[in-house]
Amino acid sequence: MAPSQDLNVPLPNAQTPPHILTLVLIAGLGALNMNIFLPSLPSMAAYFQTDYAVMQLAVSAYLGLTAVMQIIIGPLSDLYGRRPVLIGGLLVFLVATLGCMLSTSVEVFLAFRLVQASVVTGMALSRAIVRDLFDQTRAASMLGYVTMGMAVVPMIGPSVGGVLQQAFGWQATFAALLVFGILVTALVVLDLGETNTHKSASLKAQAQAYPELLRSRRFWGYTATASFASGTFFAFLGGGPYVASAILGMSPARLGLYFGLIAMGYFIGNFLSGRYTEQVGVLRMMVTGSLIALSGTVLATALFMVGLDQPLSLFGPICLVGVGNGLTMPSANAGIVSVRPHLAGSASGLGGALMIGGGAAIAALTGMLLGEGSSAYPLLLMMVATSFVGVFAALYVRRLEEVLGAPA
Repeated sequence: MAPSQDLNVPLPNAQTPPHILTLVLIAGLGALNMNIFLPSLPSMAAYFQTDYAVMQLAVSAYLGLTAVMQIIIGPLSDLYGRRPVLIGGLLVFLVATLGCMLSTSVEVFLAFRLVQASVVTGMALSRAIVRDLFDQTRAASMLGYVTMGMAVVPMIGPSVGGVLQQAFGWQATFAALLVFGILVTALVVLDLGETNTHKSASLKAQAQAYPELLRSRRFWGYTATASFASGTFFAFLGGGPYVASAILGMSPARLGLYFGLIAMGYFIGNFLSGRYTEQVGVLRMMVTGSLIALSGTVLATALFMVGLDQPLSLFGPICLVGVGNGLTMPSANAGIVSVRPHLAGSASGLGGALMIGGGAAIAALTGMLLGEGSSAYPLLLMMVATSFVGVFAALYVRRLEEVLGAPA
């Protein structure tokens, strides 16, 4: 079985594999939830009368909890199936989003924001669902297309969020999330047939199989590649809004528009992944993407060092980070869930947990390094460092696969 790729299919069917658009939207909802309110962070800090560092926990603490949740979500989907776990996670997300919108204190907001992390079921299980249906190389190509479509959502998300913030206040961004979440949940109920045809027999059997995954050097290599590639972007999530508003003087609406450049780069990279991975191979895609991302961070740093501290000097090169991640992430994620195909859900969950958990730590550290009177260099140097390690990890995987034998 394979998801239908005809976008004109008129009737969803909950007894068959999902339509490609369904996979795009369930992953896109998680991405949108992560970034639609970023232009509002400074205004939200003022509304709740708290420091920016506290408000930034809505990014870093949220990412940390999504990491923990994926460790649970993956095995549960291997045991009970993708469909019930995904629907349950989305319903919890809807309740939490309403709570965020109605919050009157930063403590209540952050509590509901953490519960919103249940939306990560869509991001984690979309990878497992693709691997349920395709082999590794084809899965990398399909993930490229899925995340290419998914990139459209966060591409416009900060832009929409910035406009909503200026017109109606920060609560409007969560109202938009709630409406989109309801639509996606309805689509999942109607269209997502169960794809896990080899469910684990029991929790005990699941636990006994887990060490098999943990002993795999391939799994850790692919996970490190994905983690440090995404870590560069998470560093930007942690410090980008502050640098843009406090140092470059950008308004929320303008910041949202510039964030679209990053997502546009990610869209381009994912398109190239979907189009060429089967010809080029997952390993070459990962190495090429990692090098492009590194070049973007180095270029941004160089521009600031020569005094060109303008919005385009930051966001233009970071667009290259988006392109690089778009090339790297589909192949790295396909590798993660292909090491042990019968544990695709667990691998997706654990790999995603390490990827997002590391990102949360990087985002938090970057936010801590930025404060009143600081320059953009803590952000820029953090991004250079993480992208450099990402290149090293991709080269390690390539060498490992040359020794052990794997898809080109």
